Amino acid sequence: MKEELFEMFGRESSLPAEIIFSRLLGASVIACFIFLSYRISHEGSIYSKKFNVSLVVLTVVTATVMIVIGNNLAMSLGMVGALSIVRFRTAVKDVRDTVYIFWTIVTGICCGAGDYLVAAAGSAFVFTLLLLFGKIKNDSRVLMIIRGARANEEKVQALIFQYYSARATLRVKNTTETSVEFIYELNRKLIGQQGKTGKSITDEIYAIGGIEYFNIVTQNEDISS
Repeated sequence: MKEELFEMFGRESSLPAEIIFSRLLGASVIACFIFLSYRISHEGSIYSKKFNVSLVVLTVVTATVMIVIGNNLAMSLGMVGALSIVRFRTAVKDVRDTVYIFWTIVTGICCGAGDYLVAAAGSAFVFTLLLLFGKIKNDSRVLMIIRGARANEEKVQALIFQYYSARATLRVKNTTETSVEFIYELNRKLIGQQGKTGKSITDEIYAIGGIEYFNIVTQNEDISS
């Protein structure tokens, strides 16, 4: 029994150089598709070339680790123990980045194990899904910040209700003895609409008088907003 356990834990798997290079090459080819997918689905300031290159390298590194581990159970357990002490504290700018990280790891594992069919088929499906849905963004929220004289408080509220009805939600209302500040949240599409007089909301707000400032701030989960 002891001899069997020793053989199971100590067994090494030496692969020919051709197989090693073919697995690394397969991981590199699929990593190029991951690179392309990330480049297409991320545009503007949210796109990080360094992160994209890191995805390619991560795929090859994972495949290399899988080749080294092979069928050696002892080495695999040791690798798990070594990696368990690693802490990644890099902030993820986009929730989709997590998907790409898992994609590269799974691809590296499949290629390192020599299962190219699963790696290629899975990557093709993921590539297609991200290509179709990668450009979908959440509808941007707009914060409308108005600060003016407290004497015009009711006029400002009446004007906002006249323009947007219940579609503008009052989030914050700050007051002092002489001034009042409103923070409304509404859909971005509503900002450009005209009132009954044909004027924009900006012109109507300042027409009330006593307005210190009128700011519009766009909020979105994506950094590019």
